[in-house]
This record gives sequence, structure tokens and C-alpha cells, in this order.
Amino acid sequence: MAAPLQLAFVNFAATSYIIVEGKRNADRFFIIRSGKVRLSKEVQIVAEEQGDTLGPGDFFGVVSTMSGHSHIETAQALTDVTLISVQKDQFSQLIQNNAPVAMKIILQFSKRMRYLDEALTRLTLKNNAAEDPSHIFHVAEYYVKQNQFSQAFYAYQKYVKCCPRGDNVAGAVERMKKIAPYVKDIQQPFNPSENIRAFKKDQIVFCEGEPGDELFIIQRGSVKIIKITDNKEILLAVLKQGDIFGEMALLESKPRAAGAVAYEDCQLMAVNKENFQQMIKSQPQLIARLTTLLSERIWLIYRQLANTQINEPLGRMYDMLQIQIDKKKIDVATVTNYSFDFGIKELANMVGLSQGDITVIGRKLLENKTFQIMNDKLFVRDVKEIAKQNAYYRKMQQLEKTRLGNKLIS
Repeated sequence: MAAPLQLAFVNFAATSYIIVEGKRNADRFFIIRSGKVRLSKEVQIVAEEQGDTLGPGDFFGVVSTMSGHSHIETAQALTDVTLISVQKDQFSQLIQNNAPVAMKIILQFSKRMRYLDEALTRLTLKNNAAEDPSHIFHVAEYYVKQNQFSQAFYAYQKYVKCCPRGDNVAGAVERMKKIAPYVKDIQQPFNPSENIRAFKKDQIVFCEGEPGDELFIIQRGSVKIIKITDNKEILLAVLKQGDIFGEMALLESKPRAAGAVAYEDCQLMAVNKENFQQMIKSQPQLIARLTTLLSERIWLIYRQLANTQINEPLGRMYDMLQIQIDKKKIDVATVTNYSFDFGIKELANMVGLSQGDITVIGRKLLENKTFQIMNDKLFVRDVKEIAKQNAYYRKMQQLEKTRLGNKLIS
């Protein structure tokens, strides 16, 4: 039996600031017991799906508290409010004592992630996120053009299974016959009862657009999360041992918003809906871990959305490198050099550069001798150089914004 959870109640008068954007070292989040709270951001790039006014039962400050990053929003009391204060180290116990609260947080985070991901896709890729099973055919077509026939065969198979009456079924079947001789190792479907699954390097875990009812926990190796759009692969993240992915499809019963591919040989644990419900009560530490990961991703996507507002392409690349440094919580006071998990091409894709710009802007970045390519990965000899260049381009952006503003006034 779980021990009683002692939570503090705090009161704020109307107009009081409860949390402030940018403040570091958040150690607690809040659930509204009574009253109303308004959330705001210094740079509001996209409107929040749930709106900016919260009431009883709503919560805020979870992203910064669980991720360990600075606050991404300001919360101000619209009326006198009473809040339940939950410290970070109390979260696992909160889950044990009140599973519905945990599910509410996780479900809202999942919806928020999907909404923000769609917004980021529109801004960086200039098109809508494809979460329709018919998109799997286009994923297969991309792999064929890359001569990655094993991945293409997998995607064609999934398309035919998911869209048996789709417009491209005949074409998919014909292509499968043509590429079959070049497929070295056809991926066999796993039995749903197989919780532990092994994938070889470059094997597909799932395609974007594919229906899904499982999340995965990486037990060994690494997995890359990608999008295939406009005949190019966009690297969203490289996940490693202990990381969780695929939760949005499981929680919302919607097609996969992105694809997952083994970045190296890996072993995954699959968790279905039934097991997940059991884990909420029996393994609160795992649910706390999932909430932390979702918090990390939401924090990251807000930073990526802000990155889209930087006009200078090279400036966006420096800012994206700074995002990766902050994401890893690297202490620049003690760490001198650093090797990223990606190369120039992947970095350029992260900031939405066109194919024609990748070579030119990538060359400009490498003109800074602090950077070099080692084993196809970007290496920096002095991580402080990233912050220095990022600050410079942000200052230039602000000066340009001020100049244009003054020009409009005159």
C-alpha cells in the first residue's frame, strides 16, 4: 500500500506571477485547485491548442520541472488562486496514489507534442505532417530511390496491409516483385506476444503513417527518429538506451507521426496498451521517466520552433547546435570539446535548409576552424564557440528587426 502523499497548498492573489519564463532550477509544478491562471510566452510562435487560460484540474510547470530545463512560459494568476504544489521527487508517489492524474498529464503531453510537431513540420518543411497510412507508399518510394531495398520492401508491405484498397496497391505489389531479388533480409513481422525484439542496423521499427498500438523502451543500442518528406530524410532525434518512443500512437490510437529506424543493432522492449495500464500502478518510476522524456521533447520542440524565426541560415545552424548542447545539459565550464551524433547534412535538415543550400551553408560552418568532421560526425574543439556565434547572430537579428521597425515608423 502506497504511503500517504503530503502535498502543499499555495495561494496567489490575482495578477501575481507564479512562474516566470527563463527562470532556471524549477523544482515543482502546480495543479490548479481553484481560480484561473493565464500562460504566456515572450515569443508566441504558434497558438496553444488548449488555449492560454487554465482552470481547476489543469496543471502547469511540468515541462520545466520534469525536464530540468528553464521555464518555457510565464504563469500569472487571473483571479485569486489556490494551487497544489508537487515537487519533482514526489511525482512517482503521486502516480501511485492517483493514476488518473498521471494519465491526464501524459495524454495532454502527447496531444501537445503532436500539435507542436505538426506546427514545426509546417514551418520547417513548408508542408503538413503526414499521418495518413497512404503516406507509407511515399516512404517506400523514397527508399527505392536511395537503393535501400530492404527498407522499401518493408514499407511497401506495410502500405498494402494498411491500405488494401489504396490507389497505389497495384504499383506497390509490382515494385515488391522487382526489388525482391535485391532484398538481402526481409523483415519478418514480430508476434505481438514478443515483448523483447531485436533489430539490426538500418532495419525499420515502424514507418510514419503506420498504425501503432505499442511504445518501445530501448534496452540496448540506439534508434533514430525521422520524417520522410519531399524526397529527403529529416533526422529528428537519436535515442539511446533507456529512452522511450512511439508513445503518441499508443496513447491516442493515431498513425505514427514519425518513423523509427535502428541506428545500430538494438534490442527493444515493446509495451502494449494493456501492459501500459498495469505499469502505471506497478512501475511508477517508468511512468515518471516517460513524463520526463515527454517534457524534454516539448522543451526541445519549443526551442526548435524559436529556431525557425532566425532568418540567417548559418545562424539557425549555430542555434540548433546550442539547442543540442542545452538538451544534453553539457556544462561548458568543464567540457571543452564535443562530438555530436550527426553530421553537416543532418544538421542542415534539422533547420529546414533546401538541398541546394546544404553544401554552401555547410562549407561556411566549416570555415570556422573550431569545427571539423570526424567519422562523418560534427566535432567542435571549443563548445563555448557555439554560444559565442549564436549570440552574435541573435544580436544581428535583433538589430535588423529594430531597423525594420524604425523604417516602418518613419
